[in-house]
Amino acid sequence: MKIVRKEILTEAQGTKITKLDILAPLIAAKVKPGQFIALMVCPEGERIPLTVVDKDDLQGTITLIFQEAGLTTKLLGKLNVSDSLFALVGPLGHPTEIKKYGKVILIGGGVGIAEIYPVARALEEAANRITVMLGAKTASLLFLERELKKLADDFCVTTDDGSYGRKGFTTDALTDLLKSDKYDLVYAVGPIPMMRKVSSVAKDYGVRTIVSLNALMVDATGMCGCCRVTVDKETKFSCVDGPEFDASLVDWEELGKRNRAYLKQEEHICNLLIK
Repeated sequence: MKIVRKEILTEAQGTKITKLDILAPLIAAKVKPGQFIALMVCPEGERIPLTVVDKDDLQGTITLIFQEAGLTTKLLGKLNVSDSLFALVGPLGHPTEIKKYGKVILIGGGVGIAEIYPVARALEEAANRITVMLGAKTASLLFLERELKKLADDFCVTTDDGSYGRKGFTTDALTDLLKSDKYDLVYAVGPIPMMRKVSSVAKDYGVRTIVSLNALMVDATGMCGCCRVTVDKETKFSCVDGPEFDASLVDWEELGKRNRAYLKQEEHICNLLIK
């Protein structure tokens, strides 16, 4: 569980996104695209889930990319090469169903860019035609562009401020794509409002959307129920039933409310502990 490499991918406008390679040979040998790990930085800390972005079987390492937002990600960002995590468990969750769908659009918004990378690579290897669409507030917050462009048959970037690529949102570009051609699947990861809107747009054109949900987790192995979401009017646990679901069946209103439940407490603790 030792950190063997650390890289700051971007740091701008109060947002810091960091990449860590962590020695975890047992996880590296088994993890598949779409799965995640849960980690604890220290004994007193909370457990958080992070998608495994890449792995190296020979080196026995897994790659994590995260945005420093809450207490635990900020503590994680303070660790350096040769430091070790207190606890690490995985791989968790169901892997992405990889097969030949045909023409697939993969959309990554914000730190969700990291989460579409392993899925894009697996779908490309399964002989799908890949369109990759990245969205960020501004050009300086983009990352993994070169790696994803290599996998894509078609590639698009949108920025809210128009500083790079197309000005606007990924859903604007998605609408234009679906108007002009037929696609077989949309796969999206990012902020809840973005995934919800992507689902709505794709549904209007009869295209199925799969999303990887960022529900709050505590235990991450199905025992606490913190990550429950309503899918097709049934209660599911993101950690053991997901993290991927058919976007058209998700109760987005409920998910958004649950993810905002502890914002004040999180901010208070961060102010006390992060110096």
